[in-house]
Amino acid sequence: MHVMEARGVRKTYEADGAPVRALRGIDVTMDDTEFVAVMGPSGCGKSTLLNLVAGLDTPTEGEIIVAGESLAEKDENALARMRRAHIGIVFQFFNLLEGMSVLENVTLPAVIAGARRRQAESRARDLLDMLGLADKQAAAPGVLSGGQRQRLAIARALANKPTLLLADEPTGALDSDGGLEVLELFRRLHAGGQAIL
Repeated sequence: MHVMEARGVRKTYEADGAPVRALRGIDVTMDDTEFVAVMGPSGCGKSTLLNLVAGLDTPTEGEIIVAGESLAEKDENALARMRRAHIGIVFQFFNLLEGMSVLENVTLPAVIAGARRRQAESRARDLLDMLGLADKQAAAPGVLSGGQRQRLAIARALANKPTLLLADEPTGALDSDGGLEVLELFRRLHAGGQAIL
């Protein structure tokens, strides 16, 4: 099954009155068994592509389909529902909720998606255990190391059992050991059946 298709996707921004062509006709098909890395220099459009796949931005031309659903002409509410159902996102700088505990950071996405709190907390505890953070459930994210914070961000992204996990430079804010740890974690998640872009 295709988890994601991008067909003839172009994205042009206006910057200082001049057009910036971030994407120039991208065609990508990704199956549910794949782990795909998009590589290139800074400014080549990697983050733009991920934002389009996540429905956080819209293409200038072309179409993106996620889990068989075209994102074209969906309003913000429909895109939010699609993200909750199908997309987990891991950002470079974690984007954690500092006023909540580690457990609450992972529980919240499932509660927002309509899960019962007890079920959401059970799933969150399982994820934290799998990612080596079981002993940090009551802690605030701010006391964690960079690698632990990124593992927490990954747990949060997995809270709703996403069809597709999107990771935007997930090792960019980490030292080399932390980066290797996160890449190994992605390999394990993929081996368990998670599609990752």
